[in-house]
Amino acid sequence: MADELKNMNKYKSIIKRVGRNHGVEPSIIAGIISRETRAGTGAGLVNGWGDNGNAFGLMQVDKNWHIPRGGWDSEEHLSQATGILVDIIGSVQRKFPSWTKEQQLTGGLAAYNIGLDKVHSYSRVDENTTGGDYSKDVLARAEFYRRNGY
Repeated sequence: MADELKNMNKYKSIIKRVGRNHGVEPSIIAGIISRETRAGTGAGLVNGWGDNGNAFGLMQVDKNWHIPRGGWDSEEHLSQATGILVDIIGSVQRKFPSWTKEQQLTGGLAAYNIGLDKVHSYSRVDENTTGGDYSKDVLARAEFYRRNGY
Protein backbone atom coordinates (compact mmCIF):
# COMPACT_ATOMS: atom_id res chain seq x y z
CA MET A 1 0.00 0.00 0.00
CA ALA A 2 3.03 2.30 0.23
CA ASP A 3 3.06 2.89 -3.54
CA GLU A 4 -0.68 3.41 -3.49
CA LEU A 5 -0.34 5.91 -0.63
CA LYS A 6 2.14 7.90 -2.69
CA ASN A 7 -0.34 8.11 -5.55
CA MET A 8 -3.30 8.79 -3.22
CA ASN A 9 -1.42 11.73 -1.74
CA LYS A 10 -1.79 13.51 -5.11
CA TYR A 11 -5.51 13.72 -4.33
CA LYS A 12 -5.30 14.31 -0.58
CA SER A 13 -6.31 17.98 -0.56
CA ILE A 14 -9.23 17.32 -2.91
CA ILE A 15 -10.35 14.31 -0.84
CA LYS A 16 -10.25 16.38 2.35
CA ARG A 17 -12.19 19.25 0.78
CA VAL A 18 -14.85 16.94 -0.68
CA GLY A 19 -15.13 15.11 2.64
CA ARG A 20 -15.60 18.38 4.51
CA ASN A 21 -18.21 19.58 2.00
CA HIS A 22 -20.22 16.34 2.27
CA GLY A 23 -19.66 15.52 5.95
CA VAL A 24 -17.78 12.31 5.13
CA GLU A 25 -14.50 11.29 6.73
CA PRO A 26 -11.76 11.71 4.10
CA SER A 27 -10.40 8.30 5.09
CA ILE A 28 -13.67 6.69 3.93
CA ILE A 29 -13.37 8.39 0.54
CA ALA A 30 -9.74 7.25 0.30
CA GLY A 31 -10.80 3.72 1.31
CA ILE A 32 -13.28 3.58 -1.57
CA ILE A 33 -10.73 4.99 -4.02
CA SER A 34 -8.23 2.40 -2.81
CA ARG A 35 -10.64 -0.49 -3.22
CA GLU A 36 -12.06 0.66 -6.55
CA THR A 37 -8.96 1.83 -8.43
CA ARG A 38 -5.88 1.51 -6.22
CA ALA A 39 -5.69 5.33 -6.29
CA GLY A 40 -5.92 5.37 -10.06
CA THR A 41 -3.28 2.71 -10.69
CA GLY A 42 -5.49 -0.39 -10.75
CA ALA A 43 -5.30 -2.99 -13.47
CA GLY A 44 -8.09 -2.72 -15.99
CA LEU A 45 -8.52 1.04 -15.62
CA VAL A 46 -8.50 2.60 -19.12
CA ASN A 47 -8.79 6.39 -19.35
CA GLY A 48 -10.59 6.37 -16.02
CA TRP A 49 -13.02 3.61 -17.02
CA GLY A 50 -13.17 0.25 -15.24
CA ASP A 51 -15.63 -2.61 -14.80
CA ASN A 52 -15.64 -3.36 -18.53
CA GLY A 53 -16.35 0.27 -19.38
CA ASN A 54 -19.32 0.56 -17.00
CA ALA A 55 -17.75 2.54 -14.15
CA PHE A 56 -15.85 5.83 -14.26
CA GLY A 57 -13.29 7.62 -12.16
CA LEU A 58 -11.34 7.10 -8.99
CA MET A 59 -14.53 6.07 -7.16
CA GLN A 60 -16.00 4.16 -10.14
CA VAL A 61 -19.39 5.84 -10.68
CA ASP A 62 -21.59 3.33 -12.53
CA LYS A 63 -22.80 4.82 -15.83
CA ASN A 64 -25.84 2.53 -15.78
CA TRP A 65 -27.21 4.39 -12.74
CA HIS A 66 -25.58 7.83 -12.94
CA ILE A 67 -24.18 10.20 -15.55
CA PRO A 68 -20.50 10.52 -14.57
CA ARG A 69 -19.37 14.12 -14.10
CA GLY A 70 -15.95 15.70 -14.35
CA GLY A 71 -12.60 14.20 -15.23
CA TRP A 72 -11.84 10.74 -13.92
CA ASP A 73 -9.66 12.11 -11.10
CA SER A 74 -11.29 15.52 -10.65
CA GLU A 75 -12.86 17.17 -7.63
CA GLU A 76 -16.16 17.23 -9.53
CA HIS A 77 -16.03 13.44 -9.90
CA LEU A 78 -15.12 12.89 -6.24
CA SER A 79 -17.89 15.25 -5.16
CA GLN A 80 -20.44 13.42 -7.32
CA ALA A 81 -19.38 10.00 -6.05
CA THR A 82 -19.30 11.15 -2.42
CA GLY A 83 -22.77 12.63 -2.86
CA ILE A 84 -23.94 9.25 -4.16
CA LEU A 85 -22.41 7.62 -1.06
CA VAL A 86 -24.14 10.11 1.27
CA ASP A 87 -27.47 9.47 -0.45
CA ILE A 88 -27.12 5.69 -0.21
CA ILE A 89 -26.12 5.88 3.47
CA GLY A 90 -29.29 7.93 4.04
CA SER A 91 -31.29 5.22 2.29
CA VAL A 92 -29.70 2.57 4.52
CA GLN A 93 -30.58 4.68 7.59
CA ARG A 94 -34.22 4.76 6.50
CA LYS A 95 -34.30 1.05 5.61
CA PHE A 96 -32.54 -0.03 8.82
CA PRO A 97 -33.29 2.63 11.46
CA SER A 98 -32.37 0.32 14.34
CA TRP A 99 -28.81 -0.17 13.09
CA THR A 100 -26.05 1.81 14.80
CA LYS A 101 -24.38 4.63 12.84
CA GLU A 102 -21.37 2.36 12.27
CA GLN A 103 -23.60 -0.42 10.94
CA GLN A 104 -25.40 2.07 8.69
CA LEU A 105 -22.05 3.24 7.31
CA THR A 106 -21.07 -0.38 6.65
CA GLY A 107 -24.42 -1.01 4.96
CA GLY A 108 -24.01 2.19 2.96
CA LEU A 109 -20.62 1.07 1.69
CA ALA A 110 -22.06 -2.29 0.67
CA ALA A 111 -24.98 -0.54 -1.06
CA TYR A 112 -22.55 1.80 -2.84
CA ASN A 113 -21.08 -1.34 -4.40
CA ILE A 114 -24.21 -3.39 -5.12
CA GLY A 115 -27.28 -1.24 -4.58
CA LEU A 116 -29.64 -0.92 -1.64
CA ASP A 117 -31.94 -3.75 -2.72
CA LYS A 118 -29.16 -6.30 -2.25
CA VAL A 119 -28.44 -5.31 1.36
CA HIS A 120 -30.71 -7.47 3.52
CA SER A 121 -29.17 -7.75 6.97
CA TYR A 122 -26.14 -6.56 8.88
CA SER A 123 -24.92 -10.08 9.60
CA ARG A 124 -24.72 -10.73 5.84
CA VAL A 125 -24.08 -7.18 4.65
CA ASP A 126 -21.28 -8.16 2.26
CA GLU A 127 -22.71 -11.44 0.95
CA ASN A 128 -23.57 -9.93 -2.45
CA THR A 129 -20.71 -7.44 -2.73
CA THR A 130 -17.74 -7.77 -5.05
CA GLY A 131 -15.42 -10.33 -3.47
CA GLY A 132 -17.89 -10.83 -0.61
CA ASP A 133 -15.97 -8.32 1.50
CA TYR A 134 -16.46 -4.85 -0.01
CA SER A 135 -17.56 -2.84 3.03
CA LYS A 136 -15.18 -4.52 5.45
CA ASP A 137 -12.28 -4.08 3.02
CA VAL A 138 -13.10 -0.41 2.43
CA LEU A 139 -13.25 0.16 6.20
CA ALA A 140 -9.87 -1.57 6.68
CA ARG A 141 -8.36 0.55 3.92
CA ALA A 142 -9.97 3.66 5.45
CA GLU A 143 -8.25 2.86 8.75
CA PHE A 144 -4.90 2.73 6.94
CA TYR A 145 -5.57 6.12 5.38
CA ARG A 146 -6.82 7.56 8.68
CA ARG A 147 -3.47 6.59 10.22
CA ASN A 148 -1.78 8.34 7.30
CA GLY A 149 -3.44 11.72 7.74
CA TYR A 150 -6.75 11.38 5.92
